[in-house]
Amino acid sequence: MADRRTDAESFETLAMPMFTSLYNFAHWLAHNREEAEDLVQEAYLKALKGFASFQQGTNFRAWMYRILRNTFLTSRSGLGMKMTVPLDREEDAVGPPTDTPEAALLARADQQMLQSALERLPVQFREVILLCDVEEMSYREIAEIIGIPIGTVMSRLSRARKSMRELLAEKMRGASK
Repeated sequence: MADRRTDAESFETLAMPMFTSLYNFAHWLAHNREEAEDLVQEAYLKALKGFASFQQGTNFRAWMYRILRNTFLTSRSGLGMKMTVPLDREEDAVGPPTDTPEAALLARADQQMLQSALERLPVQFREVILLCDVEEMSYREIAEIIGIPIGTVMSRLSRARKSMRELLAEKMRGASK
């Protein structure tokens, strides 16, 4: 019994500081607050159950992100799986404070344009951009989480960034007409 309590305490010590970043990653993947919450909860449950198999001294952060990513991917593979739809429109966190209403409107438009472009990327591109540029993980950590070679991470990241630039340029051309 003491070993179980020690494992749970060790898990809690390692896992709880990561909650916000795991939730943010899940939200970016799922595009839905409720689904992101469910994904994180399920990932934590799976990680706690499998904590005995975690090898001390290895990258716990990468291990948790891999569990979350796999939970996300398998949640979409079931037959007839439907995304949940929130009844009220979620207001995401606003950017930095602005001086004028016009500046606030422009900042929000830029944020929405970036989010829209990111959401249009295929999952394999979106996840490398999020892990690298938002979560600031190394290529090695990303490769470990996704289970691909570092060269593939770099290639996907390059193609993802190019796609983002093209999507944003397309949006800008459409906005100027």
